[in-house]
Order: sequence, then C-alpha cells, then structure tokens
Amino acid sequence: MWTIVLFDLPTDTDTARKQYTAFRKQLLNNGYVMMQYSVYMRHHASTENADVHVSRVKKSLPPDGEVRVIKITDKQFSKMEVYYG
Repeated sequence: MWTIVLFDLPTDTDTARKQYTAFRKQLLNNGYVMMQYSVYMRHHASTENADVHVSRVKKSLPPDGEVRVIKITDKQFSKMEVYYG
C-alpha cells in the first residue's frame, strides 16, 4: 500500500515558512520521499502500517493550509503513468 501526501501550505511569513519546513521535515523523518513539489509518497507493508503513518501526518499538521492524504494499493500505484518533457 502507498500513501501520497499532497499539501498547499502558506509561506508568506517567517512563521509560515518555519511551519512548512517543520511539516516537510516530519514527512522526511517518517520515510516519505518527494514525488514532486508538495507531493510526498511512502510505501507501507499493510493497511494498518499506513494508518499509523497517516496518524503521524495528522499530528504534525500546521495550523494553516491544506493537506490531503491518498491511500492506494500497489496495483493502483503500478498503473500510474508518468510523462516527461
């Protein structure tokens, strides 16, 4: 199972930038890798493990902005199409 975290957080003040950085570092410390800007992904061995990590994301939410979490299966992830150029 994969979780994908998408976020749109404000960076217009010093405080907002620090909160953005802290949230991003929390994702990295929990094993997420950047898929593209403001989109991070992580593989999980089970649904239960994914739920644990999603709860960690919820605990580290900044007070402003928007965060979305998508959980998809390995089969769904393998059907992703990526285009360059």
